[in-house]
Amino acid sequence: MLTELENKTLRQKQASPVLYGYPSLEALLFELKMRTNIVEAAKAMYRSGVSFATFSNSRANPRYWIRTPDGGFLLRPGVPPSVGVNDIFEQGHLYAFECAGAIIIMLYKAVLETIGEAAFNRHFQNLFLRDWQYDKDLRLTTSNNLNETYAGDVMYFKNPDHDPGSPEWQGENVIKLDDNLFFGHGIGIGTGQDIIAQLNRARVPGSMVSAYLQDLVLRPDFEAVRMLTMREDKEALV
Repeated sequence: MLTELENKTLRQKQASPVLYGYPSLEALLFELKMRTNIVEAAKAMYRSGVSFATFSNSRANPRYWIRTPDGGFLLRPGVPPSVGVNDIFEQGHLYAFECAGAIIIMLYKAVLETIGEAAFNRHFQNLFLRDWQYDKDLRLTTSNNLNETYAGDVMYFKNPDHDPGSPEWQGENVIKLDDNLFFGHGIGIGTGQDIIAQLNRARVPGSMVSAYLQDLVLRPDFEAVRMLTMREDKEALV
C-alpha cells in the first residue's frame, strides 16, 4: 500500500517525458519508500532541536561521538551506527552542525529506516560526519535537470553575493519535501521563495544579486542501496 506521497511521486514519474526504468517492481517500490523516508528524516530533524553551527562551534553527544579537531564527529568504537544516528534525532539539543553534514545525516537516517538496523550496522560502520564526507555504501548521484526533481531529492540554493563575513550563508542545502516545499538545516521548512528571501538577507549590503535555486540535484543511488539488503539476504543463507 503506497502512501499519499509515494503515489504522488509515482504519478509524477509516469507523467514525465523521461522514461524511468527499473529492474523489478521491488526496485521501484524501494525507491518510493526511501524517498518517503528521506522526507520523514528531514521533518524529524526539523523537530529534533538540533542547532546550526559552523565547524568551529559544532557539538555532539560525547557518549556516542568523538568531536575531531576539524569539527567533525567520529562514531565511538563499539557504538552501533544505528544508535549513533538515531541519537541525533532523539537528543537533538546535544548536537550542532552545518547544513551539508545535516544532509548526509538525514540520508543515513533514511537508509537506516529503509534497510533496517542489521543491514545498516553491517554496512555503515566507523561513521565520520563532516561536510560531504560519507560512507562508500551511500552512493550519491547527480543531475542538472531541475524539471525532474522529486520528493527526497537534495537541492541547493546558491547565494552568490553573500556577505564574506558570513560564509555559512553562501548557500543552503535542502531536502525537497513536496512541490515547492523544502527543508534546510538552519533555515527550516519553507517554499523556495522563503529560502531565497532568507539568504538575500545575508548578502553584501546594497547587493541586488538574488540567491537562486542552482541546477544541481543530488540523490542516493537507490538501486545500490537496495543491493545492500540483497547482500544481507545472501549472507544469511550461507
